[in-house]
Amino acid sequence: MTEQAQPQFSIEKLYVKDASLEVPNAPEVFLERETPQIDVQLTIDNKNVSEDVYHVGLSVTVTAKKEDKTVFLVEVVQGGVFTIKNVPSEDLEPILSIACPNILFPYAREVVSDLVNRAGFPPVILAPINFEGLYAQRQQQEVGNA
Repeated sequence: MTEQAQPQFSIEKLYVKDASLEVPNAPEVFLERETPQIDVQLTIDNKNVSEDVYHVGLSVTVTAKKEDKTVFLVEVVQGGVFTIKNVPSEDLEPILSIACPNILFPYAREVVSDLVNRAGFPPVILAPINFEGLYAQRQQQEVGNA
C-alpha cells in the first residue's frame, strides 16, 4: 500500500534583504507642517532556490510627497526562504504569491515604520494587504492580456 506524501510547508529564514531611506529635502522639510501624500507600491518576486526550496521577496516602496517635493522615500525588501514539498504544481503559485507574502508583510511593515520614525517623522503604519485579492486581480489581467 503506497502512502500519499503529505504536503509540507516550513519557514527556513526571514530576513531584511534590502532597506534604504532617503530624505532628500532635509532639513527644510522638517519646518513644514502640511501632511504629505503617501504612496505605497508592492512587488512580489519569487524563485526556486533548490529542490523544494523557494525564495520570496516582498518589496515595499513608500514615497511621501508635499506637492512636487519628496519628503522621504523608503524601500524595503523583506526576504523569506521557504520549504514547500509535496504540493501539486497548480497550488504552488498561490502559496508563493499569497501565503508567503502574508508571512513577510508584518516584518516589512515594521521595518518601514522603524525607518520612517528614525528619519524624524511619525511612523507610517501600512494598512493590511489582501494578497489573495491582488493575486486574483493579477490572474484576471493575465487572462485579459492573453
